Amino acid sequence: MVAVIDYGAGNLMSVKKALDYIGVENEITADKNKIKNADHIILPGVGSFGDAMESMEKSGLVETVKEAAISGKPFLGICLGLQLLFEESDETKNVKGLSLLRGKISSIPRENGLKVPHVGWNSVSIKNNNGIFKDIPDNSYFYFVHSYYLNGAEKEVVSGETEYGVNIECAVQKGNLCAVQFHPEKSGEVGLKLLKNFVEMEG
Repeated sequence: MVAVIDYGAGNLMSVKKALDYIGVENEITADKNKIKNADHIILPGVGSFGDAMESMEKSGLVETVKEAAISGKPFLGICLGLQLLFEESDETKNVKGLSLLRGKISSIPRENGLKVPHVGWNSVSIKNNNGIFKDIPDNSYFYFVHSYYLNGAEKEVVSGETEYGVNIECAVQKGNLCAVQFHPEKSGEVGLKLLKNFVEMEG
């Protein structure tokens, strides 16, 4: 069973619908025991870094999410769910993230006429074709919606990169702890393939 964590700041139904479509048992839940006992865990997220961390703290799920992420079970952060795994973000100063991975979330520079937020399809250079990117062609296109991006992560955990004025570390994987800046649930067949790869990962 896949637990889709509901901490008050998630793009929940589109993730659930994608999991339903590929025939995977899943549940949107804020129940700590259900999250703990799930086979796979997804941390979605839309909105601001600070608001999301506040919602997670108010719901009492910070430690539950941390424990799930380091449990060895397959764990997938999506969009803001990737950013929250890191230490801090330019979006909300003096708010600490979950600090499970090292790196900073920076604002996409508004240079060269680029529109921010970065919205739309962009190709991903795949650095690790195991795990969530298994059998997905290099430079496949995924759908992005974001104004902030990961940079400075430890090189060995970066599994995908894209370009939008700057180099964006848009996917990470450390063991079974995975996260992507783009939205696989909105990325057509290649996004569904990534979700299938995730649910086929063994804890």
